[in-house]
Amino acid sequence: MEKFKLIADEVDYVVAYKPQGMSFHSEDGAGFVALLTDQLGYPLFPVHRLDKVTSGLILLAKSSEAAKQLTSLFSARKIDKFYLALVSAKPKKKQGWIKGDMAKSRRGTYKLVKTKQNPAVTRFYSCSVATNLRACIVKPFSGKTHQIRVALKSIGAPILGDLAYSGEPADRTYLHAFCLEFEWQGNHQHYQAAPEGDGAFGHLLAHEIFASWQNPSQLEW
Repeated sequence: MEKFKLIADEVDYVVAYKPQGMSFHSEDGAGFVALLTDQLGYPLFPVHRLDKVTSGLILLAKSSEAAKQLTSLFSARKIDKFYLALVSAKPKKKQGWIKGDMAKSRRGTYKLVKTKQNPAVTRFYSCSVATNLRACIVKPFSGKTHQIRVALKSIGAPILGDLAYSGEPADRTYLHAFCLEFEWQGNHQHYQAAPEGDGAFGHLLAHEIFASWQNPSQLEW
């Protein structure tokens, strides 16, 4: 079995790279957390999750106490998360806020509605990186299920490969958890990993815009 890549191995937690197409929890077989636990040889405590279709950074605590503290930081929105996505349709706007309540739709999906009682709040920037291909850097300001996938669909630009949300067919869903930033024990922590593997993300990695997205927290959010 292939080894998962560790981005960081800290005293209280690890940051690991989850491949796309792998369930976070064990469902039809061992999931990412169980397999990484076997690889490292000690218990891991999940404090957030990624959809099966999403690749990228996952933070896992090494103790229940660290898990409690990290979960508290996520709940208080004190951990900044930045994602990369590719879309093939032209969005209604090239950057800005996407806000609205999320309502259940069909077959386990969601939709954005106009009310804002408990809204999903997302901000993004985008840039054309190839013919009929636009890259987005996205920051969610709330933590809703499928939030980024729903947000981009709501502006007419579903994520490439995201068939559940009417994306163009592709070899994967092009959504990647790119960067995590937060304060821990008095230190500022910054973890980042570009998407791995072949495929359409290569157009973004080769484009000059990617250099300007290397420190995503420095963008104007």
